[in-house]
Amino acid sequence: MGDKHNAPAGAAGRAPSADRPEQIRNVVLVGHSGAGKTTIAETLALATGAINRAGRVQDGTTVSDYDEIEHRQQRSVQLSLVPIEFDGYKINLLDTPGYADFTGELRAGLRAADAALFVVPANEDIDGATRSLWDECAAVDMPRALLVTKLDAPQADFDATIERCREAFAPDSPESVLPIYLPLREGEPGSDGVPHVSGLLGLLSRHRYDYADGKRVESEVDDALAAEIDAPRERLIEAVITESEDETLMDRYLGGETIDTKTVIDDLERAVARGHFHPVLAALPAPDGSREGVGTTELLELVTAAFPSPVEHVCPVHPGDEAVACDPDGPLAAQVLKVTSDPYVGRLTLCRVFSGTLRPDVQVHVGESDERVGALTSPFGRTQRPVPQAVAGDIVCVAKLGHGATEETLSQPGHLVDLDHWALPEPLLPIAIHAHSKADEDKLSQALARLGGEDPTLRLEQNPETRQLVLWCLGEAHADVMLERLRGRFGVQIDTEDYVVPFRETLAGPATGRGRHVKQSGGHGQYAICEIEAEPLPTGSGFEFVDKVVGGSVPRQFITSVEKGVRAQLARGVAAGFPLVDVRVTLIDGKAHSVDSSDAAFQTAGALALREAAADNVRLLEPVAEVHVLVPDEFVGAVLSDLSSRRGRVLGTEPVGSGGRTAIHADVPELEIIRYAVDLRSLSHGSGSFTRAYARHEALPEAMASRVLKTAEAAR
Repeated sequence: MGDKHNAPAGAAGRAPSADRPEQIRNVVLVGHSGAGKTTIAETLALATGAINRAGRVQDGTTVSDYDEIEHRQQRSVQLSLVPIEFDGYKINLLDTPGYADFTGELRAGLRAADAALFVVPANEDIDGATRSLWDECAAVDMPRALLVTKLDAPQADFDATIERCREAFAPDSPESVLPIYLPLREGEPGSDGVPHVSGLLGLLSRHRYDYADGKRVESEVDDALAAEIDAPRERLIEAVITESEDETLMDRYLGGETIDTKTVIDDLERAVARGHFHPVLAALPAPDGSREGVGTTELLELVTAAFPSPVEHVCPVHPGDEAVACDPDGPLAAQVLKVTSDPYVGRLTLCRVFSGTLRPDVQVHVGESDERVGALTSPFGRTQRPVPQAVAGDIVCVAKLGHGATEETLSQPGHLVDLDHWALPEPLLPIAIHAHSKADEDKLSQALARLGGEDPTLRLEQNPETRQLVLWCLGEAHADVMLERLRGRFGVQIDTEDYVVPFRETLAGPATGRGRHVKQSGGHGQYAICEIEAEPLPTGSGFEFVDKVVGGSVPRQFITSVEKGVRAQLARGVAAGFPLVDVRVTLIDGKAHSVDSSDAAFQTAGALALREAAADNVRLLEPVAEVHVLVPDEFVGAVLSDLSSRRGRVLGTEPVGSGGRTAIHADVPELEIIRYAVDLRSLSHGSGSFTRAYARHEALPEAMASRVLKTAEAAR
């Protein structure tokens, strides 16, 4: 690094290609919203000639020109691919959303990548969500590097940012996070009194890389700069040698031997590829749109030299399954990263090829069926550039693939493979919707099915108790995007309504009821009378029906009719429209008519009898969830206090791992956590997460129950 020449730029508009996996680098850009990930992708595309100085390819598309919703919301909401070429390598940059609501897109990017580049602004703290992602990458030994951006922003401090990175990402091994370049600040100070960053100082090469004229100019450092880099250089060399596979190197170094720079660079590259060392670089895009921004070439050199190729990536098979090698000549195994619908091209399926070579017009097995692959393209913004094939390790779009939802596997018929799915967050924010009109209702189910196939973090629920159609989303922004896609992409107008918690009803005490259904309107009439006793049962007991009729007052063939009517009324509820549960109903007497009695008449009478027995005798039950919250230690007090305010019962807390995080276990009424996905994120500055599971129903406090009953009565 720092000893290579600039690679010739590729032609804007031509799709980069690779014939072997060793020529490919798949890099995911990670960082919070606004960190500068998309700007870095555009800067690298400009530096390699993928786009022109106006930031566009031949048809006028930009790197970030991908989704109308992204333009309106001014933030990335989905994974986008930026393929570029440098020094004979194809680099697939995976630009991910930084907002927590779109974690599903981020997870897809992590699955597709072989290394991660964490983008950290020099003027901001590192948020909890970014720390969690670092730990997630560390758990699977994914190689990581850090890129410090916004070096010219007010209060930007490169050295302080390095220390924040070490504290956040490597508290137990701080020497694994060190800069390999330092910003070169020269010229007149800006309005904040800080000189402009005009280039970089290479700690290992002892060279300066000046970008003042828009193109990198390399030279040796003078004595003043040499003195400035001596201390951080020695620290870097010692850290790299510590990770060296040559066990004699440290002894030689401590013995005073000067270690060859090439040896140190080779060891650094190996340590990065193994995920043991995490170099910190700096970058500053050129404000005038010139060819190169500060640090672009250095970053590209690191990516091609130190980040691993797909050959070194372990294919994500299910535990116990046979390993899949990254071999272009092997059987096909590709995984769907995401599915989108383009108004002009139709359905587009973005895939990572893990084994074999994917070609157009071949038969593949996907989902539960076989189908023929259409054209293959390399996406760039909204542009789809044709490619002849995609070898193992590459990422490609397949047009008009009829089947294949996100996470599913494309494999070779006769040699089926099912790659392991990646971890996805559970959607925990409910949004109740209904079609705006009958015409929209006809289109809604198909649109929701397609939307669910595109986004696995969206869960659809048709609640039988509340009779609501519910979209479970990751947050408000995620919900907004889903609703806008329904309206814009699928042409379905929908309305939202308040989410109804699935309460239940039960009897407050024993009671009797009489159901009388007698109608005479000429001809065949209706006649049925029944008397019941109803009493509550312990929670979870369900429904019991007891027949104590004597003397045949209710003919035997109509006993089951009474039970049917009672069960139907239980499902409908008697007070607020919620199911009536945990009750025993005993049929004790009744009357019948030899001609006018019927099954339907006794069903109606049974329902009427239950309604009379339950009149002013109903108690509401609310669902209680078992909630597990995971937060950094500094937020435990605030979360505990908040749970108490939600009528939660804290069951216990326990430390998790060695990263300063605590798990909190509590039982909380579901009525109190409808928006907890949003509230916890705010409370923990984006670093908290939680899961929930239904535990049981408990009695709703009387004052709250009264309000629910009044609302239900008003609705009727």
